[in-house]
Amino acid sequence: MTEMRDDELIVVREFDAPVALVFRLWESREHLIRWWGPERFTTIELDWELTPGRPWRIVMVSKQHGVSKSSGVIREVERNKRIVFTFQWDANSGPDRETVATVDLEEKNGRTIQTFHQMPFANIASRDSHIGGWNSLFNKQQVYAENFAVAQQDGFKP
Repeated sequence: MTEMRDDELIVVREFDAPVALVFRLWESREHLIRWWGPERFTTIELDWELTPGRPWRIVMVSKQHGVSKSSGVIREVERNKRIVFTFQWDANSGPDRETVATVDLEEKNGRTIQTFHQMPFANIASRDSHIGGWNSLFNKQQVYAENFAVAQQDGFKP
């Protein structure tokens, strides 16, 4: 992880997959629903369309934590480069402060560098409570993206 301020979270991941594929997996609800959420969570509802100004909503569930709901608004989309959205837990699912999440994508030698940035958090404890969840989610995303990259090399089009 990169050095962070107290009110922000930064997670950088490198995927063995081209940037167009990684973006497509963010863009497509059918793909996103399969990897969104920390490990041991299952996404059971997802309303997601990468259209600026459009609201989004997700419902996840785990045996240990029960049902978690979050939502926001898509703010900015630049194909294969950037996605910006607001993020807020619904009542009873977590801290209720709205944050802004930015996903920047960069391709280097056929691999994708994904930089996730979220802020502002109310305090360090709130920020730190998101570190494990986002890293776990990105673990799932990485496996999913890299497996699809292999399938794509064999001619499959996700």
